[in-house]
Amino acid sequence: MSEHMSESTLRTGDLVPDVTLPTHTGQNISLRDLKGRKVVLYFYPKDDTPGCTTEGQDFTRLYPEFQAADAEVLGISRDPLDSHCKFAEKYGFSFPLLSDTEEEAVRKFDVLKEKNMYGKMVMGIERSTFVIDRDSRIVHIERKVKVEGHAERMLDIIRKLP
Repeated sequence: MSEHMSESTLRTGDLVPDVTLPTHTGQNISLRDLKGRKVVLYFYPKDDTPGCTTEGQDFTRLYPEFQAADAEVLGISRDPLDSHCKFAEKYGFSFPLLSDTEEEAVRKFDVLKEKNMYGKMVMGIERSTFVIDRDSRIVHIERKVKVEGHAERMLDIIRKLP
């Protein structure tokens, strides 16, 4: 256990933590303000890296279907807004990327983990997704996400929510 572990890890049924973050599209999004809509909140390690690019492209491809199911998709990493803007523009992402440079959301959602990068231990985001229902409750948590087929699985979960 490192000192970076949060006191309580979120569980399904918990109310989503209230976090407000800036997006690459120029507005601020507050998670609690999304009450009434279904939300897929996915945390990814870094802009413009292979897995993160594929994940963003998959969510973009399915974004019209998420919207048809009255759901919002939000990607979060610790990258700054200018990095998010370049990343979203390069690949034509159609949903907001939130910038968590202060690590407020990554800590509240407990997705900051010790990772081994080329033999050195560093703190990084563990690819994780949270599905939030219309009452702002977390209904699904997936950690150590495997990118392939992930967006499709999240869409299936969203479609089953009232």
